[in-house]
Amino acid sequence: MPFKATILRNVIGLCLLFLFSCGINKSINHQPQLDGYTQDIHSLTIVNDSTYKAGQNYLLKNKFGQWEARISGDPLERGLILGSLSKPLIDKQEAVFFEKIQQLVPNESKQKLLRKFLDWYNRKMYLHVPEEFKTEIWGVSRYASDKYDFIAPNYLRFLYLHSSHDIGHALQDLALVGCTSFAAWNDKTENGDLILGRNFDFYAGDEFAENKIILFVEPNKGNKFMSVTWGGMIGVVSGMNDKGLTVTINAGKSKIPLAAKDPISLVSREILQYASTIEEAISIAKKREVFVSEAIMVGSAIDGKAALIEVSPNNLGVFEVPNSNELICSNHFQSEAYKDDRRNERTIEESHTAYRYKKMQELLESQNKINVSDAVSILRNKEGLNGKVLGYGNEKAINQLLAHHGIVFKPGELKVWVSSNPYQLGTFVAYDLNEVFKNDIGTNPKSMAIDSINIPADSFRKSEEYKTYEIYRKKEFEIEQAIINKELIPNFEPQEFISLNPNYWKSHFLAGRYLYSEENYKSAINFFRNSLTKEIPSIPETEEVKKFLKKSLRKSR
Repeated sequence: MPFKATILRNVIGLCLLFLFSCGINKSINHQPQLDGYTQDIHSLTIVNDSTYKAGQNYLLKNKFGQWEARISGDPLERGLILGSLSKPLIDKQEAVFFEKIQQLVPNESKQKLLRKFLDWYNRKMYLHVPEEFKTEIWGVSRYASDKYDFIAPNYLRFLYLHSSHDIGHALQDLALVGCTSFAAWNDKTENGDLILGRNFDFYAGDEFAENKIILFVEPNKGNKFMSVTWGGMIGVVSGMNDKGLTVTINAGKSKIPLAAKDPISLVSREILQYASTIEEAISIAKKREVFVSEAIMVGSAIDGKAALIEVSPNNLGVFEVPNSNELICSNHFQSEAYKDDRRNERTIEESHTAYRYKKMQELLESQNKINVSDAVSILRNKEGLNGKVLGYGNEKAINQLLAHHGIVFKPGELKVWVSSNPYQLGTFVAYDLNEVFKNDIGTNPKSMAIDSINIPADSFRKSEEYKTYEIYRKKEFEIEQAIINKELIPNFEPQEFISLNPNYWKSHFLAGRYLYSEENYKSAINFFRNSLTKEIPSIPETEEVKKFLKKSLRKSR
């Protein structure tokens, strides 16, 4: 995997093509349950250019650049309200996904071939999604743009968008989300409180993370809850309910399944809405058929601890550490159910998941009594084991500088802290679900953030190193594109590029790859050799560097 960003973009392209296919299979005739639900909702009131209201429901932008939304009602009502309030955000998220199609897969014949395959692939997904969530998605989809009707009807388009997390790493046998999460409790934390933290390292381009939504939901059935989401998404990747139950998801190694089933974000949504304990969460997970491998970390105020529910298309395991006060999750499974799973073993051996697991262990061991501020510091850590410098953006780091969001939960107090942009470097904004759900919003909705307990932005955000890294990211993309498209970069200076991120293996490798593409094999050799002296995240990437070094040596003779 020489170019992570390029692979990621290509996988997202495949996900998008997946959506193209949904207009011609049998699911096109499916309609969710609408009878008996509220179809007349409060009209939208525009309070100002960043505040929208519909009855006691609202969407507003806080001073940290996050959107906050509160919705309530039955499934259809919730969907219609969310769609009405967030239509501009929905339109932007759709554009971010769909406008990449021609850029990523411009060849029409390849598109046609993939459409035929994916038409068969997604034929049964709608049969596995709970009726309630299909109805809610239908409500949201009523506010979709007509711009993409040529792809598929709005409802099916939105239904399949909920599986973009799953489809991405399923189609490429690749975990797109190198997330790391942890939980600590009893004598590992101040006052013995359960504390959980996670980085959601799902990267689909900078624009994708620009408009994250902190969504507070008061359904007519089940628990009230919050989640971190984006326009058009009702599934949950990180969230907590009013019983003090939390869910976060970490991708595992998956093979390509024969059919798409229940998206993992909707399984975690169901757990959040209908479970109060770890046992209840396990019971819900057992009922659902998923189509990728995923670890769901569940924290419970009632149980006073956390556990991992590790699901895959053909297996389910539960992992808890007896007599322990902490739990760590990266991107491999730990339960007895997967002890002989060769795919999981290979993930541990070849990828960066074990390294991040050990780094999290090191960080937790370095802390005596963890509090929320400590948890945020852990999520922001950019170093390798024993403080080793990895270079910015390295997948071996807990903080890879690409996270959609970082989040910390304190379930016993129903408090949650959500990072503001960029990545997990901005202010971690605090919310108290007790306060959010007890208050009438009145005439003018206001932010429910609690400034007095916010965790300040990382000082790194203001540093020259950060500014330089952002320049590096843009240059990295430019060089990758030039190599792929066989284009010339005028006045390319390899050492100047490397100086932007000198400790990162990939800066050296890309400099070498560009020179190699220009048939300057002799000059490329030292760059490949230097890359091998750095911390390379995975065995496949190490082998890729060695391959180009060997080819350069041969061709330079």
